[in-house]
Amino acid sequence: MRETRKFLCVSCPVGCALTVVLDGTNLLEVEGNVCARGVEYAKNEAVNPTRTFTSTVRVRGASLPVCPVRSRKPLPLREVFRVSREVAKLTLDAPLEIGQVIIEDVCGSGVDIVASRTLK
Repeated sequence: MRETRKFLCVSCPVGCALTVVLDGTNLLEVEGNVCARGVEYAKNEAVNPTRTFTSTVRVRGASLPVCPVRSRKPLPLREVFRVSREVAKLTLDAPLEIGQVIIEDVCGSGVDIVASRTLK
């Protein structure tokens, strides 16, 4: 089944308006890209969109009440709300080190959630 989708490319500062033609999960055509990165972005966004997850986690015993966290690599977009619910359940104890794994393999995604700041 042939389908046309429109995306705003965010792979470079230009922000091209892309038109993508798909047949199921097969990319048939990409129009509107100025650079080659636009084709790769369109393919990923149309077939398997991902996002880097960022949030904060409550912390006890630190100079700040929360610590920023992020996914070590992008997660499938369909998992972001489920991951958010898991992260919201957490309260951690200080100290925390930047890059410290907060949740390993969150929601079975194969992606770790890590601290984005050191808190003593």
